[in-house]
Amino acid sequence: MSRWRRPLKAAEVRKILKTLGFEARPQKSTGHEHWVKQGDEFRKVTLSAHNEPFDGFIVNSLARQAGVSVREFYEALK
Repeated sequence: MSRWRRPLKAAEVRKILKTLGFEARPQKSTGHEHWVKQGDEFRKVTLSAHNEPFDGFIVNSLARQAGVSVREFYEALK
């Protein structure tokens, strides 16, 4: 399995989102974390930390929500 296709833990996804410029919104009465990025266009990523480790399908969804390719998503972990 290639390094940029391995399953990710919630802590790794949080680090990626911070690197990409996202900020966590305060959690309310839900198990989902909402990360937002404001700039030229508004982006929102919903993270369900209780579903870790995140496989390819979920990572693809997170990358799409963040507006980057899967490879760019993994490279932000460096």
